[in-house]
Amino acid sequence: MYDKEVPGPSAAPLPPFAYSAADEEKRQGVRRMKATATGLLVLVALIYVLATWAERSGVGGWPAYVAAAAEAGMVGALADWFAVTALFKRPMGLPIPHTAIIPTKKDQLGTTLGSFVGENFLSEDVVRTRLRAIGIGSRVGAWLAEPDHADRVTEELSTALRGALTVLRDSDVQAVVGEAITRRADAAEIAPGIGKALENVVADGAHDRAVDLICVRAYEWLVRHVDAVMEAIEGGAPGWTPRFVDRKVGDRVYKELLRFISEMRDEPDHPARGAIDRFLTDFASDLQSDADTRARVERLKSEILGRGEVQDVIASAWASVRTMIISAAEDEQSELRLRVRASLISLGTRLATEERLQGKLEGWLEGAAVYVVTTYRNEITSLISDTVAGWDAEHTSKKIEAHIGRDLQFIRINGTVVGALAGLLIYTVSHAVGG
Repeated sequence: MYDKEVPGPSAAPLPPFAYSAADEEKRQGVRRMKATATGLLVLVALIYVLATWAERSGVGGWPAYVAAAAEAGMVGALADWFAVTALFKRPMGLPIPHTAIIPTKKDQLGTTLGSFVGENFLSEDVVRTRLRAIGIGSRVGAWLAEPDHADRVTEELSTALRGALTVLRDSDVQAVVGEAITRRADAAEIAPGIGKALENVVADGAHDRAVDLICVRAYEWLVRHVDAVMEAIEGGAPGWTPRFVDRKVGDRVYKELLRFISEMRDEPDHPARGAIDRFLTDFASDLQSDADTRARVERLKSEILGRGEVQDVIASAWASVRTMIISAAEDEQSELRLRVRASLISLGTRLATEERLQGKLEGWLEGAAVYVVTTYRNEITSLISDTVAGWDAEHTSKKIEAHIGRDLQFIRINGTVVGALAGLLIYTVSHAVGG
């Protein structure tokens, strides 16, 4: 009946064009309408035969009018049958030019359809106009402001977050995190920052609490370990001194230590505290300005970062963070989910009421949509044309006919009726004019 069109060698393989049970049911409806239109043609032909027979039998008057109407009805029916049939196949199998339009022009129709979509649906003006008319900002805001909807979004975000964390391999993330932290630490000089922070601590007197704590702990340790302290002092004495002298000296040194620590603990203006303040102040200044001190700090930083134990701690931090995030995402009453839900409701309320925020969101969406359609317009339209090119010509014709064939059969019926009325009118006018 007609040649099937197949995609060229460059066309990508496409899934078969499905012809479903619903399509077959529609084709049955088309067949019924074809039978109705054909039956009407047969009826008109029968009327024409009877009217012509009556006219030739000598019956005057009405047979001529009926025959003229029936004849024109047959012409109209046949013409419309040819036009409808020519869309899907060659009438009676004859190779008449410009017939079987859909099977033979399928690829061209696909290209034309793609171009039509690209020009009329994927243009910047159309996209912006349609998105602006929808009012996405206010609609999204009103929807999101509903607590139930915010709960749904929170649940979906939690599921997506859990899925993403599950898919990620811990070893890969740990390696990336460890490398990022190490590289950032290596790139940044820490001595000036430490010096500035220490300078602020000393200026504010915040270190005094640390000194107080050290003094308290030192005094308590001396009280609990008096025997150890005495042994250490006596053990450092010369061997030729008498033991009672060593004990006397040790007792004196121990008491002086206790006195010194207690005075330093209880007296905010103790000279030792002032010496500590001066030392910390000078050290903070050296950290910021002394090249040798800064270099030493950098070497120490590199040594610490290079130790395997430190790298293990940095890498293992991801496992703790991952576990914490997953646990928070699963718990409906976790602080994370409650904050996300509250933020979504707040965002929705603002979107529903603030025109400026609506404009920002809609402008962003318009820009994104315009970028997609203008950048990938050819890909989108080629998807249409390539898909149509990959369809089987016969199945395509059958599927299209199944969807629109029933309405096309009404054209045949209307052609029969309108042709008959036109023929009757023409014959009547001609008869009246001609006498």
